[in-house]
Amino acid sequence: MTYNLLIRRGRVIDPASGRDEELDLLIQGDKISGMAKSIPEPEGAEIVDAAGKIVLPGLIDMHVHLREPGFGHKEDIDSGTKAAAAGGFTAVACMPNTEPAMDNDSVVYSVLRRASEKGHVRVYPVGAVTKGRAGKELAEMGEMLKAGAVAFSDDGSAVSTSHLMRCALEYLTAFGAPVIEHPEDKSLSEGGQMNLGLNSTIAGFRGIPREAEEIIVARDIALAGLTGGKLHLTHVSTAGSLELVRRAKARGLRVTCDVTPHHLLLTDDMVLESGYDTNTKVNPPLRSKEDVEAMKQGLIDGTIDAIATDHAPHHVDDKWVEYDYAEPGISGLETAVGLILDKLVRPGLISWSRMAEAMSLAPAKILGVPGGVLNEGAVADITIVDPEREFSVNTRDFKSKGKNTPFQGWRLTGMPWMTIVGGKIIMRNGTIVS
Repeated sequence: MTYNLLIRRGRVIDPASGRDEELDLLIQGDKISGMAKSIPEPEGAEIVDAAGKIVLPGLIDMHVHLREPGFGHKEDIDSGTKAAAAGGFTAVACMPNTEPAMDNDSVVYSVLRRASEKGHVRVYPVGAVTKGRAGKELAEMGEMLKAGAVAFSDDGSAVSTSHLMRCALEYLTAFGAPVIEHPEDKSLSEGGQMNLGLNSTIAGFRGIPREAEEIIVARDIALAGLTGGKLHLTHVSTAGSLELVRRAKARGLRVTCDVTPHHLLLTDDMVLESGYDTNTKVNPPLRSKEDVEAMKQGLIDGTIDAIATDHAPHHVDDKWVEYDYAEPGISGLETAVGLILDKLVRPGLISWSRMAEAMSLAPAKILGVPGGVLNEGAVADITIVDPEREFSVNTRDFKSKGKNTPFQGWRLTGMPWMTIVGGKIIMRNGTIVS
């Protein structure tokens, strides 16, 4: 029997089993083959001393933009998955707003082929709900599922009509795949630059009301109830949206949601405080203090299922313009773990287990993909975190092509130390080794 890797003396956190103890993990091939207080050192195995480190099931980001095909100047599968590995993620789900849109099996196959050639972590394609993401007719979702898509979204836009959303939810019930909805009524948000409120008035910007999100959340929850479909609401940002999700769950509907680190930590005050830094422009926009507190509470009480970055890398030319003309989005893969650890775990707002649940177990369950657990026989996708390592966010160190972040210069404690995918070390102490 040939052993590949022995992780020694790490604090193993597994939310699925409730495990939280110091253990050795033995990896053979691409599977975890042993877990015990002390495992004898196998001949020829690589030894990883994880003393003082936190060993988590591999983190899964269920909402990223790898920009390929069509926008390789912003990001590609090589650079995006390097950024994921550097950020501690063992898998990412990539959105379909590419050019051409990922609305057929050929594009799904192409992305998976590129991921097999250039990818450093697992890549799960999310297909478009409608052809060309144009909101007029359903795409061939069955063919995309066969090709390897795991979910469907018209991300960047909500599914355009109630009829199309109903049809999508009904169709996908046979496959158990979710619709990942970007909840935004563009008739209310069109031309908006930031959250509607006092700050937008001071700035002189057209505001985006909370209702632009909440109307679509309410519509889609009603349709999930009608169809029994699996609905996932991505990057929820308002207290009203969260209350609608809370009620849907109480009714037993198949509704889940995620939140981004920036909607957990930043308010619309930052737009003014930063001097209108275009890196604060996101979609949905940064919201009020009350909304941010609601997001934190929703994460604590479990109303929010997952944390996803909505990693949206842009070329400098897309951000180095007036606020009105800047593209929305934050390059988030390489800052997410540090932000969650420093601002939520260390202060005791959430536990290590809750973090692992929101960033690994829940995304795996929602997408129906392997991972999210640490036990014998499980796939050896593992994230090891150094909880005491201090660092400053510096975009010059980013593996992503996108340097657009409002967190530049933030001092954080706690960062990914090692990323293991299928039993292979991909990132070690910030360096990509695959």
